[in-house]
Amino acid sequence: MNHSLVADDAIDFDPFSAEFHDDPQAVYRRLRDDAPVYHSARYGFWALSRYADVVPGMKDFDTFSSGRGVTLEQVLAPEPPEQRIPMIIMIDPPEHTRMRKLVSAVFTPRAITGLEPMIRETVRAFAERLRGDSFDVVADYSNLFPIEVITTMLGVPPEDRQQLRQWLATPLEREPGQMGMSEAGRAAAQASTGYYAALIAERRARPLDDMISRLIEVEVDREDGAATRLTDREILGFISLLAGAGAETVAKLLGSAAVLFGAHPEQWLALRADRSLLAGAFEEVLRYEGPVQYDVRYTLRDVELHGRTIPAHSPVLMLLAAATRDPRSIPEAERFDITRAFSGNNLGFGYGIHRCLGAALARLEGRIGLDAMLDAMPAFSVDPSGLRRSRETSVAGWTHVPVRLG
Repeated sequence: MNHSLVADDAIDFDPFSAEFHDDPQAVYRRLRDDAPVYHSARYGFWALSRYADVVPGMKDFDTFSSGRGVTLEQVLAPEPPEQRIPMIIMIDPPEHTRMRKLVSAVFTPRAITGLEPMIRETVRAFAERLRGDSFDVVADYSNLFPIEVITTMLGVPPEDRQQLRQWLATPLEREPGQMGMSEAGRAAAQASTGYYAALIAERRARPLDDMISRLIEVEVDREDGAATRLTDREILGFISLLAGAGAETVAKLLGSAAVLFGAHPEQWLALRADRSLLAGAFEEVLRYEGPVQYDVRYTLRDVELHGRTIPAHSPVLMLLAAATRDPRSIPEAERFDITRAFSGNNLGFGYGIHRCLGAALARLEGRIGLDAMLDAMPAFSVDPSGLRRSRETSVAGWTHVPVRLG
């Protein structure tokens, strides 16, 4: 028996459409209420939108595999394994467990704390550019400094960092209705891969005190029990993941923060008056307008849920950004409140074994970046006519957030 309140075709959920990118929450509300187990005949995927379904699904890697990719186009049109750069988010246990342990050694709390002076200095340098009575929070600020932080850690020379940001962004961009990467996106992806491959070769010849050099030196326990060093392709996978996620997440979050606080000026004033609220404010922005909209999983067996059967070998969208606004699990979920006491997981950095490796780093960057915004823009208004949504695969946010001070 189908317990959905409406037929699937009564809800037009197209994750590649302009309508979805302009207001994903509108369709999420309908999915949660009327089709908690949704099937898209157009693309062949299923979607889970309620918090109580997404959280256990993200933990159950024996049922919901990451091995075919984490975006819809990866699962629907998978590259041959030999062509795919191996990324830890697209690996299931037991190999994932070994690789995660390795990289977790790089992202220890102590290591992240040690980065704070560098992050503060980097943010300060970009925040000082926010002069005059108007500027763009994303284009002039939040889009620029996160790539500097992550590429500094990797050991990228300063003159190449913003070029890498552009190369990372282009493959993610989508025109309405476009599923796969554009030609420009493929060229940019090849350019950044070639750049990092050359940098790995350079560090193999002349190691420095940076993350690439450390990844070259470490050993990982393989399935056959042997301990070997990472291959160049494995290192490329780590770098591509860290650089992409490290550049995108904080940039999008701070743009969304400006829009949210522009609509809730009383909470901006409260945050200015009490900076101890910064950590909670960052978490609430992440919950309310987190950039990652969904992670895709691939069923390894039939799944029975809400009276429906998701067949084995089906792509399933775990709608993280829908789950964190689910009033069934989160009181007053549609209300933005920086003093919210939420004991659950806001899912903004994923959940389960694939939760974001750099979450602690992103949180530190985000809090420091938000703190600098409080100083640079004590009172402000957003110019709605200049707001521009990003058009990216599985990621939402803003490319332009113009503000006027006062």
